Amino acid sequence: MGKGKIAFGAVVGAVAGFVTGVLVAPKSGKETRNDIKDVTSKAKNDVNENIEKAKVVAKEKTAEVKEKASEIIDDVSDQASELKARTEQAVEGAKKGFSKKPKSTKK
Repeated sequence: MGKGKIAFGAVVGAVAGFVTGVLVAPKSGKETRNDIKDVTSKAKNDVNENIEKAKVVAKEKTAEVKEKASEIIDDVSDQASELKARTEQAVEGAKKGFSKKPKSTKK
């Protein structure tokens, strides 16, 4: 399970526990609403903080993937250039071989 899911579950559990406790506690309606407002605000801040962390991780992973893709593209390009050069050499060798007169096999 990911850290984000665990953190989200902890926040939801804390909020649910607090709301239950506040609703059962012997306080006035105004105090109860203020307590709920405070907890909701804290939960919102926690969620926003986790979103920002997720954005940073996503940017880092994106940069890593781009770098790896660039390396792979460079490797494939190098291999293609080498294969092209070897093919051209083979063609030139074949052309030279065909331009020579064959040796007689008669004895």
